[in-house]
Amino acid sequence: MTRRMHRSAAPPPTPLQKLALRADLQPHWTDAWDQPRTVSDGALRRVLDGLGLPCSTPAQCEASRAWLAADDAAHTLPPLVTAERGQPVAVPWPHTLPQRAYRLTLEDGAIVTGTAVRAHADGNPAGTMLLPPLDVCGYHRLELGDAQTVLAVAPARCYGVADALRHAGRAAVGAGARPWGLAVQLYSLRRGADCGMGDLTALARCCTSAAALHADAVAINPLHAGFAALPQRYSPYAPSSRLFLNPLYADPAAVFGQQALGAAIAALGIGERLAALEALTEIDWIALAPLRYAVLDWLWQRRETLLPRAALEDCAAFRARGGTALHAHACYEAIQAQRLASATNGMNQASAPDWRCWPVTLRSPADAAVAAFARDHADDVAYHAFLQWLAADGMARAQRAACDAGMAVGVVCDLAVGADPGGSQAWTRQQEILAGFHAGAPPDLYNPLGQDWGVAVFSPRGLRRQGYAAFLEMLRANLSHCGGLRIDHVLGLARMWLVPAGASASDGAYLRYPLGDLLRLVALESWRHRAIIIGENLGTVPPELNAALAARGVLGIDVLWFQREEASTVSTAEAEAAADPDIEADPAPFQPPAQWPPEAIATTSTHDLPTVAGWWAGRDLDWRDRLKLLAPGETLARAQAGRARERSALWQALIDAGLCHGPEPGPAHAPLDAVLAWLGSARTALRVVPLEDLLGEAEQPNLPGTTSVHPNWQRRLDPDVRALAETPALRARAQAVRSGRPGTLHPPPRG
Repeated sequence: MTRRMHRSAAPPPTPLQKLALRADLQPHWTDAWDQPRTVSDGALRRVLDGLGLPCSTPAQCEASRAWLAADDAAHTLPPLVTAERGQPVAVPWPHTLPQRAYRLTLEDGAIVTGTAVRAHADGNPAGTMLLPPLDVCGYHRLELGDAQTVLAVAPARCYGVADALRHAGRAAVGAGARPWGLAVQLYSLRRGADCGMGDLTALARCCTSAAALHADAVAINPLHAGFAALPQRYSPYAPSSRLFLNPLYADPAAVFGQQALGAAIAALGIGERLAALEALTEIDWIALAPLRYAVLDWLWQRRETLLPRAALEDCAAFRARGGTALHAHACYEAIQAQRLASATNGMNQASAPDWRCWPVTLRSPADAAVAAFARDHADDVAYHAFLQWLAADGMARAQRAACDAGMAVGVVCDLAVGADPGGSQAWTRQQEILAGFHAGAPPDLYNPLGQDWGVAVFSPRGLRRQGYAAFLEMLRANLSHCGGLRIDHVLGLARMWLVPAGASASDGAYLRYPLGDLLRLVALESWRHRAIIIGENLGTVPPELNAALAARGVLGIDVLWFQREEASTVSTAEAEAAADPDIEADPAPFQPPAQWPPEAIATTSTHDLPTVAGWWAGRDLDWRDRLKLLAPGETLARAQAGRARERSALWQALIDAGLCHGPEPGPAHAPLDAVLAWLGSARTALRVVPLEDLLGEAEQPNLPGTTSVHPNWQRRLDPDVRALAETPALRARAQAVRSGRPGTLHPPPRG
């Protein structure tokens, strides 16, 4: 028996929905179960009100639509227009002239002149002028009549893994040596020093060890700037700013020397406390952060005597290059620290960190009171700029270590989807960041209650109005010292689930973003920095997005748990299970990695998902039950029964691939080596294995939907990162990933 799904035609949009569409919201969308959804009128009104668009009545809806149209018409030529090399250039131009002379000043100073002609309606928006194709990529100045704009001409695709291999002087990928990389949570690493956390020196040594295992990349968690005065805010995905780095990861000994670092620790009397924190299995951020900052401050106060003149000059040059953005971030940190220090009660303590609660004279970095503060607290501001210099130096050292060790890609940084709405980036980029909203996700397979990530994101209208300056600034900052960039929730380049502050995660709506423009800018910056781009395309993915990413050379992520065979029809068992929740259908078979989409990286898991050992044992189910994160109506027993069927499906796939034989092993004995060899057969450009899976760890770094109880972003790993390549089991697993073949067949272990 088969069942065909029929969807009736949607009714005509209401005035409220027409306004939503005009504001780039999506009243209708398709969920993770491929079911059509409609945003409730109440949720739409809340989002539209938050966007400053009155919508209580049909008349208000029409007035708001008219305002949007008039606002668009008032901005004739946008500050930046994107185009693709070798393709006609389409420039928005509302006038009715059939043609117009133009002048292009290329980045190298060359001049190109010609005549732009009005485009035909087919395939082009009304009011578009066409220029002939341009073969020179870059940011050029376009003068069209008496108006001018920046023309960003992008290559057709991003810099890729094959490009990185060629640049490193490596031959094309062969069947016996597939490129692979290691994924690490940097804070979790140990390097034989009393650091209390993994730092950038640990990253450099990890790159050296991974290169000895023939890895070509080391992917890390976001190292964005946190809040120096608020150690309790340590999530790497809720930073203060995505433009700068977290100084806690800096190793001052790399610049000051080990002797100076030892002197600082001794003078402060914190050696025993640091040693105790280093011995913990979980990072105590609240205890550790003040100690590390105390060391950095002690060294800063003595920099003139401890640092050579060349280092001091390099620090000054770094600050000059950082310009207004670095100065503003340093001011933000200094102002926040002062306001927290002067807070006298619980209410003041709660509001002091958030710039939205500061005196009105301090709510913009351009305010005169901020300039006065910078003059009066010049040393404090300089200190925070110095911290950024130390961290940037550490990043550069890590990438050099990776390249010197023979890696083709090196460090792959991680770009978080948003930043804290009360943080530094939101303070400095108020015109481009949406106020009153958090980014999140609607209910999906792994998060049935939906998600509110508590971070602010860019406004698509604000980005267009400001020539994408904030987006480019962020891209360049994150690409400056790495060989690759993972864009967290890359779906946000096409649409973002907006949750009004105070609403539940399920009461949001999707807001569309200018995907074409953003992807062209990503491709252009990717080549300029010789960095591969990975897009985390997991969750509720719009059907056209993966094709758009693949066309631009943005690598998606093929995760073992989600790569399943697709049935063309609904089986009898599936139909009966859909009608009766007490009937359990067999899980979809696991798809062989050789059939996974090739325009991606292949991985066993991510920081938000269970490890191989944890999944096999159902450890994630235990946590979800303990923290009441199971789906409504789901029980632990039922979830465990479902996982047992999933295990059998994976075991059968491994047997079919010739990697295992015999009866299925029990929950405590995951066939890890065979799974890694199976992953190694993927035809993707790169295979990436979390260090937790290379070590056989059962716990995952983060459990989405939790902020306490589960130790998110705190777990440390036991092995010394310098000895990874010396461990026989790790060498064997790395070889299995590279070759797609384990050393021997894997029967189930005894016991």
